[in-house]
Amino acid sequence: MKPARKSKQNTRSVIPPVKPRIRITDTTLRDAHQSLWATRMRTDDILAIAEEVDNAGYYSLECWGGATFDVCLRFLRENPWERLRQLKAVCKKTPLQMLLRGQNILGYKNYPDDVLERFIALACENGMDIFRIFDALNDTRNLEKAIRTVKQYGGHAQGTICYTYSPVHTVENFVAIAKEQEAMGIDTLCIKDMAGILTPAAATDLIGALVKAVGVPVQVHSHMTSGMAVAMYLSAVKAGAGAIDTAVSTMSGFSSQPPTETLMAILEAEGYDTGLDRALVAKSNAHFRMLKAVREPASSGQMESVDAEVLAHHIPGGMISNLRSQLQQQGALDRLPEVLEELPRTRKDMGYPPLVTPTSQIVGVQAVLNVLAGKRYEMVTQETRDYVRGLYGRSPAPIDTRLASKILNGEKRVTCRPADLLNPGLAEAAAQIDPRLIEKEEDILSYCLFPEVALGYFAWRAAPPDQRDPIPADLEASDKKQTASAAVPEAEPDPVSAPAEETLAMAEIGRLVADLAGRLGIAAGSLSGLTLPAPVAKAAPAAVKPASAPKSAKPEAPAVAGPTINAPLNGTFYRSPGPGKPELAKEGDSLQTGDSICIVEAMKLFNQIKADKPLKVVKFLVSHGTVVAKGQPLVSVQY
Repeated sequence: MKPARKSKQNTRSVIPPVKPRIRITDTTLRDAHQSLWATRMRTDDILAIAEEVDNAGYYSLECWGGATFDVCLRFLRENPWERLRQLKAVCKKTPLQMLLRGQNILGYKNYPDDVLERFIALACENGMDIFRIFDALNDTRNLEKAIRTVKQYGGHAQGTICYTYSPVHTVENFVAIAKEQEAMGIDTLCIKDMAGILTPAAATDLIGALVKAVGVPVQVHSHMTSGMAVAMYLSAVKAGAGAIDTAVSTMSGFSSQPPTETLMAILEAEGYDTGLDRALVAKSNAHFRMLKAVREPASSGQMESVDAEVLAHHIPGGMISNLRSQLQQQGALDRLPEVLEELPRTRKDMGYPPLVTPTSQIVGVQAVLNVLAGKRYEMVTQETRDYVRGLYGRSPAPIDTRLASKILNGEKRVTCRPADLLNPGLAEAAAQIDPRLIEKEEDILSYCLFPEVALGYFAWRAAPPDQRDPIPADLEASDKKQTASAAVPEAEPDPVSAPAEETLAMAEIGRLVADLAGRLGIAAGSLSGLTLPAPVAKAAPAAVKPASAPKSAKPEAPAVAGPTINAPLNGTFYRSPGPGKPELAKEGDSLQTGDSICIVEAMKLFNQIKADKPLKVVKFLVSHGTVVAKGQPLVSVQY
């Protein structure tokens, strides 16, 4: 009897099958803390854990762009370019990634090509590797220059589709956009689900179609606003997505990304390899857990863990907080339900734009104005006018004809690429800055994007250290500690140190504006007048009133004869549209109907106040950059 033959399985070593790799981009250093911590993470906070994050095995580290640039200058008093250089010096293994708003760069309007080109060149020179490039309208004309410039300077150009749904946003439409971007030379493609409204089933259909239609890898970015993102990510991966965006668990959830640790466990159980070092991910999470106590704004505790209504109104997580802040500043928080009902109507009127910066701000603020004014489009922001005119690009669907007619008033719409109308901007910007304030060429780029904010930072930087004003973010942190202390009842409260009601109200507005402007990435150059109040001097005991809820102060009418133009909303008064720009009107000027008189910045947008009939400007009653209240006289006129 012959001995039994051994099976091949017993004589050869078994090679385990290779698991498909799913790459993970870590958003902790940008989008996550922008969503949860008002972008208040300092450079030192990041550098303290940067080496561990670099070694964890991520596909890329999103650490720049979005609101980080503005917030660094305005609230942290840091140079964002220096942050990039310092991060690159430590992170030598993992590519650094930024969010670039196409022709909007990091701002909220289109910038000239020379500004865009030089910004990208300096970003590459200072260490940026991957540029996620998007346009709020998915207008590929606003992407092409950025994509080609990134490729020119050796960067990785990631094209982006801003996801939404409407009668005109179909799979076929998104595939067509993807093919246009592929023809421009993108290296990868990202689906940007900024509101967290992409369902698992829709992800299967969309990703499946894109994988078949384009020859570049597909990545998916989402937020946990609706609670669906984890399930959606799994469906996207199974449909062919090769990369996803996550944040470590402490920095995840709410309006941030899904947790890294959760996705690691799910994907590995499904037979995928993330390539991440579990111990290093845990170590970085522990670091941010310790930071949470000092960096998380008090307002974050008021956030809902899931906002299911986002599936109806499409408002990103940060934007809903912004709407609350806007209404609170106008004393109309109780009208938020009306705004949420109005916003989809406004979005439809404006051609169904995806709600992402800057269109989310434009549509959201216009909806607020439609509600507060009592008549739709009675008050229209300059940004809405520019949008309807076509200065932001092509709307996904035609704009309501009656709205367009009312706003344009016979003015022709722009049909070309909006940036084609712009003159070069670098030389003009350089000429507007005191040369003593410029340290490097990058300062000129910072000024181009955020003129008032940059000048404020330059002046602060140039001052001797012992003469610098306190860092605004430090004041916020101090205010947070005081608020927490005040929440603990004391046996003997000190009445003489109690601030006046109006000071409390201003402090609250200042805190909200500072917090939310940074969190949402809104160009707060127009918010320079809304600052935290100076320390309140102690008053005599006799002057103290019993504690009560802050009230909206009614402005006292100045002793001025004749008619006045009054503030339509609470906000900040400006006589010119920006530093170095001429005043819209001067005392003694004769104006015609429709001529601009001044600006009231309200709810993060500039609202030009125009003459309703021929008039003569007699006297301006408030100074440039002054905080004003609704109904306050701004300028006396003569009809």
